[in-house]
Amino acid sequence: HAIAPELRGHGDSVWFDDESAYSLEAYTADMWELVDRLGWHRFSLLGHSMGGMIAQMMAISAPERLEALVLMDTHHGRITGIDEELLDAALDVVRHQGLGVLHELLKFGADPAQNPAFERTCAERPGYREWAENKMLNTSPAMYAAMIRQLPTVVDRLDELEGLFVPTLVMVGELDVGFVEPSKRLSERIPNARLDVLADGGHCPQFEATEAWRASLSEFLTAVVSGTDAVVVDL
Repeated sequence: HAIAPELRGHGDSVWFDDESAYSLEAYTADMWELVDRLGWHRFSLLGHSMGGMIAQMMAISAPERLEALVLMDTHHGRITGIDEELLDAALDVVRHQGLGVLHELLKFGADPAQNPAFERTCAERPGYREWAENKMLNTSPAMYAAMIRQLPTVVDRLDELEGLFVPTLVMVGELDVGFVEPSKRLSERIPNARLDVLADGGHCPQFEATEAWRASLSEFLTAVVSGTDAVVVDL
């Protein structure tokens, strides 16, 4: 069986006004508390985007508890190439005007050609754009601000990951340009890792390249946990 926990600051989970409540360390502690309360000593773990950073921290801190690790469209450390002035401006908007205003500004300045996988999925799946927009808007402004603030300062964990021998699948959409190279580095530095670049996928290949994503994930988990009563946590 599998669970997909809703992290603090998202959806119906608890929202805090204090940005410090949304550190990667706090999220990691939440996830350990969750699996401990469930009584799961060993499990497979999938982390997507920020969830992939949390999953790396969990894997480094207690690798003996993981049967398998999946890192999807994520990074091993500081995300480079981001205009820090734009980050500061976005942070100011979120803190003082709210997520709704930031969302409208992002829509106004967006170039659909820069996100082809998302635009194609919106065309193919009626209601997908509205669902994605509502998902963004149904998050804590403090959480969003904390995420923006942490982007340039995330600790690079590649050196620590070199000592991780958990079977690992690194997945990334081929059109998620900011995460393809970091994904390659993750797969090269984690000893027991393989890389799967998903054709036509963007940052959310589970929606944008669903069949390829499902096949890759299923094949990997089946090979790793065959013959066991598998439990999977999806961040």
